[in-house]
Amino acid sequence: MTEPKNGITYAEAGVDIDAGNALVERIKPAAKSTQRSGVMSGLGGFGGLFDLKAAGFTDPVLVAATDGVGTKLRIAIDTGNVDGVGIDLVAMCVNDLVCQGAEPLFFLDYFATGKLELDQAARIIEGIAAGCKDSGCALIGGETAEMPGMYPAGDFDLAGFSVGAMERGHELPAGIAEGQVLLGLTSAGVHSNGFSLVRKIVELSGLGWDDACPWDEGTLGAALLMPTRLYVTSVLEAIRAGGVRGLAHITGGGLTENLPRVLPEGLGCEVNLDAWALPPVFRWLVDNGGMEQAELLKTFNAGIGMVVVVDADAVETLVPLLEAAGETVFTLGHVVAGKGEVTYSGSLV
Repeated sequence: MTEPKNGITYAEAGVDIDAGNALVERIKPAAKSTQRSGVMSGLGGFGGLFDLKAAGFTDPVLVAATDGVGTKLRIAIDTGNVDGVGIDLVAMCVNDLVCQGAEPLFFLDYFATGKLELDQAARIIEGIAAGCKDSGCALIGGETAEMPGMYPAGDFDLAGFSVGAMERGHELPAGIAEGQVLLGLTSAGVHSNGFSLVRKIVELSGLGWDDACPWDEGTLGAALLMPTRLYVTSVLEAIRAGGVRGLAHITGGGLTENLPRVLPEGLGCEVNLDAWALPPVFRWLVDNGGMEQAELLKTFNAGIGMVVVVDADAVETLVPLLEAAGETVFTLGHVVAGKGEVTYSGSLV
């Protein structure tokens, strides 16, 4: 048998503990910037502590969500433009939490890579912190896993975990009924789903990530990497104002699959596709992929990232409130009697 080399280290096997420690030190200021009431511990412990009473809750119900960024990461890795994918990660979790009526409280991330590159990892986690700060939730912990042999050089993957809360009895959806109005909040581009199809269409177009974007300034890669919009602050304001009956985060499955998730038995939705214009990024994807309208509406958000179901008599109050909070709002249609399906009129394409 070959004698083992004396003094072999973990670093020689491909895992650099010192680099991991350096990363923790670098991201501490970013994590600290996300502090909010209820946080009881900082980075470095074996778990993150959170005090619901200190956060102002008396009889809370907890809501948990987890998600990733999907193959959008491939574009970020190939272009080196990783600064926004942390925001995507947070948005995919907290936008789901708020659909249940919950206020996001804290967030944890999981970052896995073959070899830890300090600057790359720090930029990603600083993006996560920025998303948390914009959503009012604290980044209280996470895991950085250096896994040689599991990922090719430069590759990484992300997962996010968030917990929110609401007072008991305030859960959504609640009281959805025929005649209520569907308000659509615009998206910031493709967001973070459907990127396997996006990448296929780009391949068919013959363009590269560094080529000029056909519908906007800058490169194609940068345009497609626009971070997912965070709806938490504006939507929570609307919930507190009253009249919100349900919310649907429009991710994988589009309007066709996500709107039915908030509907009780015996109801459906009618959506007027003439209520908004298809954003240029989706027009380009449709044209270059020869995509049918039904496929568009079942794959992408098509320009609507969140749908708010509201009482008809609350529309005049909630639309200005949402617009003042920075949202662009369209009246998409209504809740109708039905079998849990979305029916469309008009045309986007």
